[in-house]
Amino acid sequence: MTEDEPRAARPATFRDVFTVGQFRVLWLAHLQSVLGDQLARVALSILVFDRTGSPAWAAITYAMTILPNLAGGALLSGLADRFPRRAVMVTADVLRAVLVAVMALPGQPILVMVVLLAVVQVLYAPFTAARSAVMPAVLEGDRFIVGTAVMRTTDQLGHIAGFGVGAALVTALGTHTTLAVDAGTFALSALLLALGVRPHRPPASGTQARGARAWWHTLRAGFSLVTGDRRLRALIGLACVSGFYVIPEGLAVPYAAQIHGGTLAVGLLLAANPVGAVLGMLTLKSVRPDRRLRLMGPLAVATCAVLMPTAWAPPLAVTVVLWVANGFFSAYDMVANTTFVQIVPDASRGQAIGLAVAAMQTAQGGGVVIGGLLAQAITPAVVIGLAGLGGTVAAMTASAAWSRTTPLLPRTGQGRGATSTGT
Repeated sequence: MTEDEPRAARPATFRDVFTVGQFRVLWLAHLQSVLGDQLARVALSILVFDRTGSPAWAAITYAMTILPNLAGGALLSGLADRFPRRAVMVTADVLRAVLVAVMALPGQPILVMVVLLAVVQVLYAPFTAARSAVMPAVLEGDRFIVGTAVMRTTDQLGHIAGFGVGAALVTALGTHTTLAVDAGTFALSALLLALGVRPHRPPASGTQARGARAWWHTLRAGFSLVTGDRRLRALIGLACVSGFYVIPEGLAVPYAAQIHGGTLAVGLLLAANPVGAVLGMLTLKSVRPDRRLRLMGPLAVATCAVLMPTAWAPPLAVTVVLWVANGFFSAYDMVANTTFVQIVPDASRGQAIGLAVAAMQTAQGGGVVIGGLLAQAITPAVVIGLAGLGGTVAAMTASAAWSRTTPLLPRTGQGRGATSTGT
């Protein structure tokens, strides 16, 4: 046993992560962007509904925060494999700052705002792919998963804060001012990243193609990599289980009405999953790295299984406990995400991440739509219970596929020389 092995076997700590200067910059940029985006999401919902009085326009606006990511994830994430990753992040942030600033101008037609929002969301994909590709280069070994836990915890706490104080702040600031604040967060993020993060140029891909040929080569290489490695296929399968356990979030309002709950009930139900997820990630980050890999499958199954009792529409307190448990177990996705990133070779990391995110968001979007349609015919409680049952079966299948890969704990720096288990 070498001197480094005992240290590699122990979980990293928050102190290990925050001593890395580049990570501190990435986190600070992420923190203020999350706060700005959460306020802007509330502001747009209020603005669109106040201007149109139409639930359809409100739904379209919400869809524009999800659907463009699918195209961006598949088609633009490869930019992080062709250009310096810092440049990709800074450029995306600057463009988003300009677009959101235009949205903040009074008197913009709703259609214009929806189109601008769609473009803003498209730019989210290459930014996220570039940041995800940089993270394992900045944080070595187990620090990478702890850093990911910090980022995801920041996301979840931002959602919780949005549920609690978002509407009140938007009311105090006004919708246009809130959008201007969001534009400012993008500009500040760009400045922080430009000054505090190294360029992080991707490894040469070996292709001399330019323009459309280079884009097609990157897309095809990423697709072949993801579909050709059974470890990556199994990890995407585990991530796509979220298409089942995201359904309760989409049905929280009608479910609250079914159990005769009011606005407070809706808030508690919507906050339950993020609270559980934060607790789950904080717990998992303290588990030994090799044990985390073995726990992924059982946790994925448990994530969905705890939703099945919701079919009987239990009292609010019981439902909240079940949904907190659902969020707690869903922290396995953090492990699946970091394992995926560590397995993928650095030269194709951005495109592979984009394809995986597109697959996951397709599953989540499809799950919410199907859940909503089913709730027109049967009760929301039964729909959520069926989602738990279907998700349990899907999670067992994905877990079995993962267990057959006999995975090894990925090593830091394996990006360029990562091996493939093949098909």
